Formats: sequence, C-alpha cells, structure tokens
Amino acid sequence: MSLPKIGTKAPAFSAPTQSGETVTLKSLLGQPVVLFFYPKDNTSGCTVEACSFRDAYAELKKVARVLGVSPDPVKSHEKFATKFTLPYPLLADTEKQIVTDYGVWVEKSMYGRKYMGVARTTFLIDAKGKIARIFEKVKPEGHAEEVLAAVREL
Repeated sequence: MSLPKIGTKAPAFSAPTQSGETVTLKSLLGQPVVLFFYPKDNTSGCTVEACSFRDAYAELKKVARVLGVSPDPVKSHEKFATKFTLPYPLLADTEKQIVTDYGVWVEKSMYGRKYMGVARTTFLIDAKGKIARIFEKVKPEGHAEEVLAAVREL
C-alpha cells in the first residue's frame, strides 16, 4: 500500500496506548495531530526520535496532539515511555493495521536480508482530519523541531 496523499482524509485508527487507554483519530480531531511512526522501542534511532519529541513537547502540545506508533506491544511501550519519561501516547499497533493503512509497513533490507518493517515517517494531520504534511525518510535528530515549525504553519 502507498502513502496517503496530502489533502486526503487521514486513515481512521483505534489502538491502545502504553497506559491501556484506547485512542482513536476521531477523538483527537479539532486540533492538529502529529503521528510519528517508528520501527522499534528502545533502539538507538527510535530513542533519539522519541526523546526529541519529548524535549519539544512543551511547545508542541500547545499546537497539536503528538502520538508515536510502532508495532510493539503495550508492555514494551510502557517500559519505553517510563524509561525515557515520554509524556505523549504511544500506540501499540500489534496487528500492523495502522502502519499498513498509512503505507509505512514496507520491505526493508539489512546486510542483504529482506524483511518487513516500519519506514520512519511522520504525518501531520490537520484539525479536520486531512493529511497536511508527510515527512518521509525521517532523520531522528532535530525532527521534532522541523515538525513543530510545520504545525505552526497550519
């Protein structure tokens, strides 16, 4: 599946967070949503990215809702969020439905071995639920500041 197009309705989702509550896209509308997809809890790049969103969260939460998404289970998200004091929800997409709907569940290759995994991608969804911006091939360092600037332009 390919990425949704800018200007189209964001795919709906419903998933549990590290605290066990279920979050839906519909419940977040009314303000912009930053939905960042990352491959795995407690890995180097993902930790850098998650912590950059944590560090920018005081400013981000004034203008948008922030959510991280990976296929890791709730327990893993709980440990990851606690270890790094992440103040925003992490969605446990264990069925890989959200990553598939957003087109970020892709074939990857490492050391010549092919496998399926999450392409590090961030979606900025406007207050009405439309895709406003897509950040592909995200570099974890400084990404949260780039997203914050984009949210402020909405």
